[in-house]
Amino acid sequence: MVKKNAKKLLDLENEFYKKPRINSRTKGNTFERAVAKRLNTRFNTEEFCRTPGSGAFGTTHKLPLYLKVHGDLITPENFKFIIEAKRGYSLQLEDLWKPKSNFYKFIKQAKRDGKAGGRDWLLIYKKDRQKEIVVSEIEFPIQPIIQVKGIYNVYLFEELLELHSSNFFHNT
Repeated sequence: MVKKNAKKLLDLENEFYKKPRINSRTKGNTFERAVAKRLNTRFNTEEFCRTPGSGAFGTTHKLPLYLKVHGDLITPENFKFIIEAKRGYSLQLEDLWKPKSNFYKFIKQAKRDGKAGGRDWLLIYKKDRQKEIVVSEIEFPIQPIIQVKGIYNVYLFEELLELHSSNFFHNT
């Protein structure tokens, strides 16, 4: 009888319990800071940091050219890439053949920022409880985990960071 009442109480408790909502903006900001920290550690610098307004600032304000910032991270001057960072969106394998999926929206945004900044782009994506991946049109000297449409190379972020710095910086 006691077990039965305990089970009813537990079921009642679960019925009223709702998982707390996670603020997606906070999650994205936290991920951008984590990516900047990893890049700073890897390249022994302190120049990587979040863009004010997370990239939106550079596209929504009329700034002089020398002040414009593109992408989600401010990078060292001689860094070859604009970085777009995304976390938590529920991308699935089927998204690869859906032209209107978030996967292609993220790429479009990264391409636009790269073009505006006059640099190539890297899209760094992390799904909850999974490893970070990097999507790029650049062919790095490692095997991509997948190539999408013969254009986009997908790498594990941790493997990409093992490459020589000359893959990421001009004149190193």
